Amino acid sequence: MTRRAVVTAGTGGIGLETAVGLAAAGYEVTVVGRDPERGKLAVERVNAGGTGATARFLAADLLSLGSVRALAERLAAEGRLTVLVNNVGAMFDDRRLGPEGIEATFALNHLSPYLLTELLLPSLRDGAPSRVVTVTSGSVRIGARRFDAAEVRGGYYGLHAYGRAKLANLVHTLDLAERLRGTGVSVFAADPGGAVTGMTAGTMRSSRVVAPWLRPFWFLVLRMFRRTTGGTPAQAARSSITAATDPALDELTGLIIGRDGLPIAPPRGVTAPELALAVQRLSRRLAPSGRS
Repeated sequence: MTRRAVVTAGTGGIGLETAVGLAAAGYEVTVVGRDPERGKLAVERVNAGGTGATARFLAADLLSLGSVRALAERLAAEGRLTVLVNNVGAMFDDRRLGPEGIEATFALNHLSPYLLTELLLPSLRDGAPSRVVTVTSGSVRIGARRFDAAEVRGGYYGLHAYGRAKLANLVHTLDLAERLRGTGVSVFAADPGGAVTGMTAGTMRSSRVVAPWLRPFWFLVLRMFRRTTGGTPAQAARSSITAATDPALDELTGLIIGRDGLPIAPPRGVTAPELALAVQRLSRRLAPSGRS
């Protein structure tokens, strides 16, 4: 049986290295991204591995929930799915809105992978044993744990907004793992530990991305950021590839896989039922999937 894998934001950086790793493991890989030219180059890179598995590119603007729905519909129509890697993520210097009028950081980093996963659950169940892998970030530790709205009051600060969106997605990922326990669909988070990519190179250029109280310590923030984003995309992709393919994880679920390919402890409190319920309510309100 053909094993199908989907990698979002797979045309460069960690996503591309993940796609290469999945193809090397024998998966037929669909690389999702915005730019067809980058998509073409990504497919050529994946196929150059000579493993026999083939890759293709599908264009989708994952900031648009409408585009996410269209992507999910197309993928679902193709049948069983073995692996979904939610690699998409970005941090913005300034506040902006997505096509649906939702703050872009929250829409792209949480609502997009949340909605795609929920819509593809039937295909993943049909493809069981299957896996969902969502890329997380150490920034979840600075994310505000309030989820009554897409944004928190008090102004937009890119790093804090990014951490909060990634926190919401991690909470959803670990909650989903429990909800799907026993169904044949395993759910993992992958912590890449940071790497020099197009996203990291284009962020943290100004202290405006952090709250005013943190700006006097900007040099310390930058030092920590650079220390945790000093690896290569190939090194950072190891956590996603391991979570998607390692036979040692068969029958397991709900783990965070670290950069060395081993499980790591979740941040304190992220599995609290009240936090999961708040994220679930907000996600369903802003990005309804039609599923209960």
